[in-house]
Amino acid sequence: MSPLLLLLLLFLFSILFIIHCTSAMDSLLQGQSLKDGQTLISSGQVFELGFFSSGNPLHRYVGIWYYNISNQTVVWVANRDNPVTNTTGSLIMATNGNLQVINGSGAIIWSTNIFTSSNSSTAKLNDYGNLILETTDDKTMLWQSFDHPSDTFLPGMKLSLNIKTGENQLFTSWKSPSDPSKGNYSLGMDPSGSAQIFIWEGNLPRWRSGQWVGGTFIGTKMRALNIYGFSLTNDQQEGMMYFTFAPANSSLLRFALQYDGVENTSILVPQTKQWNSVWVQPVNECEIYGHCGINGMCSLVGDSSSPACSCLQGFQPKFPSEWNNGNWSAGCVRTTQLECEILLNSSSTTSNNSSETKGKIDGFVQIERLKLPDFSEWVNTDGCESYCMSNCSCKAYAYVTSIGCLVWSRDLIDIYQFSDGGQDLFIKVGGLDPRDGSSKIWITIVVASVMGVAILLLVICMWWRFNAKIKEWWKKDGRKENISSSLQLSTDARSGFSGVLEQQEEGQEGESVQLPVYTVDFIASVTDNFDESNKLGEGGFGIVYKGVLPGGEKVAIKRLSRSSGQGLEQFKNEVLLIAKLQHRNLVRLLGCCIQGEEKMLIYEFMPNKSLDAFLFDPRKKEMLGWSKRFEIIQGIARGLLYLHRDSRLRIVHRDLKASNILLDEEMNPKISDFGMARIFGGDQNEANTNTLVGTYGYMSPEYAMEGLFSVKSDVYSFGVLMLEIITGRRNNSFYHLEDSPNIIGYVWPLWNEGRVMELIDENIQKTCSAQQVSRCVHIGLLCVQDRVNDRPDMSAVVLMLESGGAILQTPKQPTFVSERGPIETGQFSVNDLTISIFSAR
Repeated sequence: MSPLLLLLLLFLFSILFIIHCTSAMDSLLQGQSLKDGQTLISSGQVFELGFFSSGNPLHRYVGIWYYNISNQTVVWVANRDNPVTNTTGSLIMATNGNLQVINGSGAIIWSTNIFTSSNSSTAKLNDYGNLILETTDDKTMLWQSFDHPSDTFLPGMKLSLNIKTGENQLFTSWKSPSDPSKGNYSLGMDPSGSAQIFIWEGNLPRWRSGQWVGGTFIGTKMRALNIYGFSLTNDQQEGMMYFTFAPANSSLLRFALQYDGVENTSILVPQTKQWNSVWVQPVNECEIYGHCGINGMCSLVGDSSSPACSCLQGFQPKFPSEWNNGNWSAGCVRTTQLECEILLNSSSTTSNNSSETKGKIDGFVQIERLKLPDFSEWVNTDGCESYCMSNCSCKAYAYVTSIGCLVWSRDLIDIYQFSDGGQDLFIKVGGLDPRDGSSKIWITIVVASVMGVAILLLVICMWWRFNAKIKEWWKKDGRKENISSSLQLSTDARSGFSGVLEQQEEGQEGESVQLPVYTVDFIASVTDNFDESNKLGEGGFGIVYKGVLPGGEKVAIKRLSRSSGQGLEQFKNEVLLIAKLQHRNLVRLLGCCIQGEEKMLIYEFMPNKSLDAFLFDPRKKEMLGWSKRFEIIQGIARGLLYLHRDSRLRIVHRDLKASNILLDEEMNPKISDFGMARIFGGDQNEANTNTLVGTYGYMSPEYAMEGLFSVKSDVYSFGVLMLEIITGRRNNSFYHLEDSPNIIGYVWPLWNEGRVMELIDENIQKTCSAQQVSRCVHIGLLCVQDRVNDRPDMSAVVLMLESGGAILQTPKQPTFVSERGPIETGQFSVNDLTISIFSAR
């Protein structure tokens, strides 16, 4: 062999040797070791394991951190309380099957300390940041770092409590920002077995989350955690309760208990490789556990100069002088003892006590918007108030949706009043003696009754005057100008007003509705007597015509047919709702007509009609490219968010569908048709109805089967509409397919098998972003989850749509129940018709 060829072979062998030696490993086999300076890197290059220093360079720890991030973020430490004091340490796979950290002298600094009969074991770092010790042959897990957490809660971990043994898995803070040894703060589940998370300072509670309800904790003002993949499992058979955390992208989110006792939730921004905090607890004094003592309430609402703490109604400071000086730790005691306690403590033979308690009653006072107290007990009863009243030991109760009746038999502690949201608490207080207290009660009752009668008479009077005014206007030529109109149209248009609709149904800001009322003759004149050429469309409600006002302004006139099923109440509902709402993604109402049997609404003109005219027309759907469809999805979502949260009223639409989405000249979406909408009170989350309204195929399961509706009902309809926009197919176009009874049944298996591109409308397949479409399908499936609590609210949907890097929860497989046929439901068509009454079998 020539010298030149030999040199070439040696060079190639050297290159291969270097590559082999320097290539990243994710595992240690038995007998192998990892020296200080070497690292393991997970197969997907998400996490890295090795030796590190923090603060003192001579103190070396074995830890796991995020790979390839300049600001090293350590998520787990092995020998946190026993560092190697130089750089001679090693991590070895010992012959006994244990992982061990040894120093330069061979002394064991840390070990997994397990017993195994296996002849061979392997340690592997996976892409979730979990270091797993398993048998080499059958991959049986022997030990994992997730069962021995440090200060960081990662996806795939369990925050667990063994209800049978009381064993609690705790996360423990670092001692300082530069010292990973165990600090003074720990985080874990409530040892008493309630679905709460605590932070302790030493052995004392420092912060409490409140009970878990569906997708969040009722004691926090945080966004829904189920968006980030949080869920609670209560395995009664195994006696385990635990929270899991499993978002779609495990490397982007972490929950860390800081050295100062603050829980910090942060997201990694991919562009900057920096962590962005999205939620921290506690953030103010009211979130510190028991800040105001027993029977005290902390509130930061109102004047900032006022004390944060106050006694609950029916209570007074235990030590007034200390309380006034800002020392609230002693809390509050009852102003008036409960009658039932007096009776229990007094002797039946003592006439004086009997006379003192005679006539006294116990009752409940309601306090709103609270983080409920600690030490609640769940009671299986529908009569929460009567249960608490009949039990003297019961001091308060609350009824929480999805949990039920909670009662308190201990002193009330850790109460925080929010500015909005929260729960209502009913506290039992002692009654007043009739000689000095009942008169106040009767005065309140009388005043309330008189005011109620006065308001009722005022409403009747105003209604009578309103009807009389309308009749008087109709008797005239119906074209008098009304300069008090709150909607400023052109001068010529104002000449068609027949009056101003003034319904005193006030929003949160107390503003009344003022809307132009047109005569039938005037509307006939602007539509060429409802000429067929001006017909824009037709639906179950009737026909929509184009009209041109005298000033040249185009309008759309919705003329309700007598057979539409939409009566006067639904008509009034739409008038009153739309006139109060102002948003770029809601259609604007310009006027109305109520004359005899005629009921008409005058809207701003939408030249491109409704979304379904484009989406389901083979000739027009090509005009809706993916970018425009995505803009329409976002616009609809923002409009719904306004209805659900940001408007003066809290409104559930109940009939969201493609035909009720109008498109302006720039194809911007505007939600229309509020005839079926319902207004919710500020503290109302759910309502029930015996008469179902809406559209076949868009109804949520709980609404169709139980008559329960909420803002989450609209979320479900939005999810169906979103999937229609992506696929370009109507929900009911799958009606006759046995394997796909609806669009959800069609989309789920394709998405679940990673075949998203097969379900996309062929008109946008070549121009769309596969990643963005897949994300939208993912969001759509989250919106159509069977259970209400598994669906995000619209604020979360908007966030997910606008933030391409936000973590998405993995949807559960929906229940594909075949749509019942016409005979079963009492309906005669599966077309896109509005249902006003739904007949159950």
